[in-house]
Amino acid sequence: MEKDKILSELKYKAIRSSGAGGQNVNKVSSKVVLNFDVLKSEGLEEEEKELVKIKLESRLTADFILILNCDEDRSQLKNKEIITKRFLSLIENALKVPKPRKPTKIPKAVVAKRLNDKANTAEIKQNRRKPDLL
Repeated sequence: MEKDKILSELKYKAIRSSGAGGQNVNKVSSKVVLNFDVLKSEGLEEEEKELVKIKLESRLTADFILILNCDEDRSQLKNKEIITKRFLSLIENALKVPKPRKPTKIPKAVVAKRLNDKANTAEIKQNRRKPDLL
């Protein structure tokens, strides 16, 4: 993953933020929308693109474009910084390959206890039967 290349591929759009804010909200475009096209990215290798497609499947559009919004701050610049940091952490987490799970073995003491309990239960049931008088 080449961070500089990826950051240059990001497309930002500033739009008016929704919600309360009085007259200021009608004239200031402080909400920032970030678009990132996973398929056309040159900063990601093919394997990395596949990983991102799989891990971020629910967040991608049908054209594999990642869209993030931020309207936390009243400043457009701060919103842009926040959304960029959020994007980078999202991509880094998507590119982490989970280490394979090693199946644990059942301890010998547990196996022995289970067999012992089975033998006890069998003996109890054997004692419940009527005696065999021949």
